[in-house]
Amino acid sequence: MVNLLRKVWESVSQRSASASSSASSTNQPDRFDQMTYLLTSSAGDFDPIPLDIFIQILKFLGPKESAKLSSVCRFWKFIVADNRLWIYFLQNQQEPWDSIFFAETHLRSGYPLQMFSTQMPDLSFMHIYAQREQVPGAIIIDGGSGYCKFGWSKYASPSGRSATFLEFGNIESPMYSRLRHFFSTIYGRMQVKTYTQPIVLSLPICHSDDTESDIAARKQLKEAIYTALFDMNVPAVCAINQAVLALFAARRTSGVVVNIGFNQTSVVPILHGRVMHRVGVEVTGMGALKLTGFLREKMQQKNLHFDSLYTVRALKENLCYVAFDYEAELRKDTEASFQVAAEGWFTLSKERFQTGEILFQPRIAGVRTMSLHQAVALCLDHCQDSELSGDDNWFKTVVLSGGSACLPGLAERLEKELLQSLPHSTSKGLKVIPSPYGADSAWYGAKLIGNLSTFPGSCCVTKKQYRQRSRRNLRW
Repeated sequence: MVNLLRKVWESVSQRSASASSSASSTNQPDRFDQMTYLLTSSAGDFDPIPLDIFIQILKFLGPKESAKLSSVCRFWKFIVADNRLWIYFLQNQQEPWDSIFFAETHLRSGYPLQMFSTQMPDLSFMHIYAQREQVPGAIIIDGGSGYCKFGWSKYASPSGRSATFLEFGNIESPMYSRLRHFFSTIYGRMQVKTYTQPIVLSLPICHSDDTESDIAARKQLKEAIYTALFDMNVPAVCAINQAVLALFAARRTSGVVVNIGFNQTSVVPILHGRVMHRVGVEVTGMGALKLTGFLREKMQQKNLHFDSLYTVRALKENLCYVAFDYEAELRKDTEASFQVAAEGWFTLSKERFQTGEILFQPRIAGVRTMSLHQAVALCLDHCQDSELSGDDNWFKTVVLSGGSACLPGLAERLEKELLQSLPHSTSKGLKVIPSPYGADSAWYGAKLIGNLSTFPGSCCVTKKQYRQRSRRNLRW
């Protein structure tokens, strides 16, 4: 193989002087012309070598050396431009290939999304690879309902967490002051200057009704966020609803996101990356805090002593699950133990699945609210009746989001309840997808945006653009 690579380099070096002047000036020559040239041109000693072998050789050389060959002549330019080669290089990136492919085929036009036809755009993954290498990345701040996750889009995961900006600082202070303090704290913890990079920010799921007061509240919060960031000299801002980003993390642009937040659960219909407020966002009063509180009560009834709610939350995350059949589960031996650092071993039995059951039977916890499957079914009914799209399947992918959405068995139980309660016309083709990244789903959705080959481009709003649109309703 070493000798073969040496012969390749000798060949291209001998031909580079004469062939470089005839190289095409366009970035992506016509495909027919490429094929015609390939069939009529000569690779010298390498004519008998199949195209696949050339691709394998280039894989050994790597992306940088392969890219250099494209300037030698049209023959090598065609070989190097083969999408299979650059898909291979992209597959060896830190980010999963499925996520890269989804982002570059569905999100690269910017946000709000453009509605493409079903035909896949003709993409050059060589150009996409080169552009992604040049993208500086973005600061990502995911303002969750319980905790805020922050980090750089080039990181594999969030680098830190803090209290969410809705609860940060003195709650009696004006929103602008709290936001300014919050963002300054995050930038300080990351040890980066505000003017160095754009920011991708997740907007919280709040004020979700389609009423004038909620529309005004969403706009007011958004304007306070933009104003605070631009006053801190952030070069560009991309602000997208948290549920939309969680949907992107699941590699979807349309569907229904079920976000089990800190204090409540929100069922959010999304079409082409836009929250359909007029269809209706369903909200139930059952969130992660009530699940943890219910488990705490059960532990106290068993005289299990613990120092803090962090212990209870650790047990919930490591021992609890959702039963597919609650009545059948009651007859089983479900005892299991877990060791919490600095606290020791804890043993739970029926509490393991009774905790998650309150999502489907809130009365067990003494809570008067809609059950999870009732809220989702109501949202799906509204989507069916709205006739917003010619595609009746746009809402039939239900994506779970949030830390408590990671309870094992939740997706399967929710799908079962929905199939039993919905009419066949609505439930046909319905699929519930487990939370792709748990509580960090929105952060990973923002990561897709921040690493796009076209970022910041049409994804972000600059300070100048914001001032020009200050009287308009910026979509989120």
